Amino acid sequence: GAGNNWASGYCQAREKIEDIMDMIDREADGSDSLEGFVVCHSIAGGTGSGMGSYMLEALNDRYSKKLVQTYSVFPNDGESNSDVVVQPYNSILTLKRLTLEADCVVVLDNNALNRIATDRLRIPKPDFHVVNGLVSTVMAASTATLRYPSYMNNDLVGLVASLIPTPRCHFLMTGYTPLAYDLAERSVRKTTVLDVMRRLLQNKNMMVSTRESALRLAGRNPCYISILNIIQGEMDPTQVHKSLQRIRERKLASFIPWGPASIQVALSRRSPYLSQGGPKVSGLMLANHTGISSLFERILKQFDMLIKRKGSTWDPNKAPFIQNYMQQTDLFGNMEDLKDEFDDSREVVQSLVQEYVACESPNYVQWGMGQGQAVPSDVRQEVDARM
Repeated sequence: GAGNNWASGYCQAREKIEDIMDMIDREADGSDSLEGFVVCHSIAGGTGSGMGSYMLEALNDRYSKKLVQTYSVFPNDGESNSDVVVQPYNSILTLKRLTLEADCVVVLDNNALNRIATDRLRIPKPDFHVVNGLVSTVMAASTATLRYPSYMNNDLVGLVASLIPTPRCHFLMTGYTPLAYDLAERSVRKTTVLDVMRRLLQNKNMMVSTRESALRLAGRNPCYISILNIIQGEMDPTQVHKSLQRIRERKLASFIPWGPASIQVALSRRSPYLSQGGPKVSGLMLANHTGISSLFERILKQFDMLIKRKGSTWDPNKAPFIQNYMQQTDLFGNMEDLKDEFDDSREVVQSLVQEYVACESPNYVQWGMGQGQAVPSDVRQEVDARM
């Protein structure tokens, strides 16, 4: 392992990259139509963050025209809930690569996963088996239209393109319903198309903690950039149209002011390899939502608290546990190089937060065209005030 050290995982990946890429090249050469790559990892530890970061860079370099999608597990907030003391360091360094190297990131928030297991599944102390079951359910449903293709959304590029209108804002949140731990409970749960689509918009079914109420108190207007619902099971397409109309009438979802306010729907048949019990209709929501920036703000705050623990300013010689990263001398030649890497990573994540805030403004498109990726001063001041 990498000992919960991003730099160690990154260097180990660099040593083994030729062997890894040989295996990937063989699989790519044997495929008929390679669309892209899917990477599953965590951003808090050493291997998932460090090796995952290097793999993203290597894939982007070797297969620059192929899509790279990740399923990234974000850590619990607070030291009391984590076994990894340096998770803010690892997270900020990995988030830089996820922002710059990945085309699509499906965010799986440990806080939300544990909350769903406790509140929705009524499991007092969920273990890895339960949480991994939630993750595998999301992964299986999100790839259902690729594995069992129909007329639409049957390729990875088309699936992602409809959700990500701007390159930097490519972090997606998910929701799934109905969630049940045993087959008996799943069998008695009522699931019509309207029920499923309505529940998918409820915060309690989201696998990311966006803290919308806190954002609204801070003057933000968190909203959806795009939504794709993947509905599985037995249904009449006319039910989908009626359900969308009901949701629109009730204004259950607020969208960005500069884009279409529509929910896309993909219909998929259920896997023939699953048991026939369970709900008649189930659904997964893949959503691009500006509220996900609160997750990145949380990581920025944890990073600042840890790195400035022994002083009001960021001094690499005083920051706790920083010497563990300096042990990788072939990666960071001196302390100044390490400081530059942390500063650059923080700046990338900060600009990502600022862009999500800018998305909530009606002038986002004009701002993007006129100023490139520069951040408006009013948006920058608003974000800085909350940090």
